[in-house]
Amino acid sequence: MDAIATIYVDSWNQGFGHLLGIRDLTEDRIERWRVDLTSPTTEWTIAELDGAVAGFIGVGPSRDPVDPKLGELETIAVAPAHWRRGVGSALMASGLQQLGARWSRAILWTPANYDRGHAFYTAMGWHELDQTRASGTEVAFGRLL
Repeated sequence: MDAIATIYVDSWNQGFGHLLGIRDLTEDRIERWRVDLTSPTTEWTIAELDGAVAGFIGVGPSRDPVDPKLGELETIAVAPAHWRRGVGSALMASGLQQLGARWSRAILWTPANYDRGHAFYTAMGWHELDQTRASGTEVAFGRLL
């Protein structure tokens, strides 16, 4: 669980910490990941390179909006040392396969003005929706599966 929490914090800070604030790796955050990774509603996939965790993705039913006909890419994170090595694309392919097994469309939420992430999602077949939350600091992307 520590590796997952570390990747989450490191990718957050290097990817969009300048937009939403820097996060620290705390015992509370590690515990949150222990709880999240055992959630019965979320399917987690972990990518390993050279025997070490390189990234992860979690998918499940849409939480916002709550819609039983809609899946959600809840989280995708790759250790910054493994960015641009295909880990994110492989995780996304796995996540899309899992989503497509249960839903015909999906949503994800990401920071507004996060150009790198938006370009990645667009390249993976997602399109920006006209939806925001968190006082406009997050935007939604959607796609058919």
